[in-house]
Amino acid sequence: MNNSPLPLKRNWILAALMLTMFLAAMDIAIVSTVIPQIVGDLGGFKKFSWVFSIYLLTQTASIPVYGKMADMYGRKKILLIGIVIFLVGSAACGASWNIESLIAFRGLQGLGAGSIMAIVNTIAGDIYTVKERSKIQGWLSSIWGISAIIGPALGGAMVEYVNWRWIFLINIPIGLVSVVLLMMFLKEKVSVIKTKIDYLGAFLIFTTLTLLITFLLNGGQAWAWLSFYSLGLFGLVAALLCLCVYVERRAESPIMPLWLWTHRPFLGSILALMGMGVIIMGPETYLPTFTQASLGIGVTVSGLILASMSIGWPTASALSGKLYLRIGFRNTAIIGAVLVFLAAVSFLLIPYPQPVYLLVINQVILGAGFGLISTPVLVGVQSMVDWNQRGVVTGATMFGRNLGQSLGAAIVGAIFNASFSQQVSEAPFDLPEQDGNILQMLQTPSLSAEAKFFLKGAINTANHHIYYGMAILAVLTFAAIWLIPKKIQTKEESN
Repeated sequence: MNNSPLPLKRNWILAALMLTMFLAAMDIAIVSTVIPQIVGDLGGFKKFSWVFSIYLLTQTASIPVYGKMADMYGRKKILLIGIVIFLVGSAACGASWNIESLIAFRGLQGLGAGSIMAIVNTIAGDIYTVKERSKIQGWLSSIWGISAIIGPALGGAMVEYVNWRWIFLINIPIGLVSVVLLMMFLKEKVSVIKTKIDYLGAFLIFTTLTLLITFLLNGGQAWAWLSFYSLGLFGLVAALLCLCVYVERRAESPIMPLWLWTHRPFLGSILALMGMGVIIMGPETYLPTFTQASLGIGVTVSGLILASMSIGWPTASALSGKLYLRIGFRNTAIIGAVLVFLAAVSFLLIPYPQPVYLLVINQVILGAGFGLISTPVLVGVQSMVDWNQRGVVTGATMFGRNLGQSLGAAIVGAIFNASFSQQVSEAPFDLPEQDGNILQMLQTPSLSAEAKFFLKGAINTANHHIYYGMAILAVLTFAAIWLIPKKIQTKEESN
């Protein structure tokens, strides 16, 4: 059993957790900013999307495995291993000699990031009480907002004054500081239970999730949804999933216990965060493109509009404790789902061209909804189990959110592309083809003013269709949250 450290030590541990989370969050923001320079140096334009895909793939697929390992061997050991893997991957990325080597090393980075995503929140659940966790989740959530603002600026500065390779190398000193703090201040008393390790289950789960995410990320992009590749991959995923269930039902200590999927509180929580993950990808993927291409807003301002979501998220997360202690975890998350629905619908009601200040307000409300969903759901499931199961349930909820984002990338892309392509096919005049690059289409010198106006309107309409989808998904997320019992008996109350 793990004993909570003294308050002063907890502050140092929290600093270490925030630095560790900063590694994963900053990496996503900064790589997105400088990918044109990376491709310009290494080449391989047609493969550059895998720089992001492989990272998300290995991260998501490894989360459940890390969660189980943290319960078996302790959080500290597994988190330190994950940080070291991440830093080795970062150093290797900085030394990449072509796009293929960078993709491989990004996969290694993602394996380390899986540990960070699974265990940072688990440790927070270990050392803080139910009353304190909302504030702590607010601090941890704020890291993503800070990264969204600092990442592009830092990436641009490094490319201009040093070299793009330093966006990976800068992770090393930050990671080493977090390692030192964790080694000095995080003390665990772990009773290792001798049990047969579920190696087969770990392999099957990792392989199944890897193939599933590959299917989601490439369907409709690298190949058609109804192509031989898609159907074959889907069939393989379905067969492996059945085999996973068979193996995990019989395992002595399963990596992904089936009670996570049969008990309403855990099932509802995982599905709720999965729904939230899908919705997040709407603005994250297409809001900057919409604001730049349709509204003519600059790159920096469009990035700040998206980052304004990170104002509402940590604020609502920090304040959610007062709500869930008074009205319960489920009711607090329901308020969050309602806010997400209202944000999606209100975006549809803003007249075109949308003013920047209204877009910012909309993003703040959307972020507040996410904060009121994510924190009560996570704290709720953590509070229901003992220390030796907290890693599994935290890993499962984080996995649900990441899988939702993978689903969201496919769903949002399909909605936007179908809507935009349909409108372009019905255009009353010929439009240039720029391999799907909307900004390049608008910058074509021969494009008439009428054609530009038409394209901007088509982008606006396609973006509206995404928000219609977000509203529907908010209702489905509401339904998933409703699966969670109104009253949850926490371990602190039962003890």
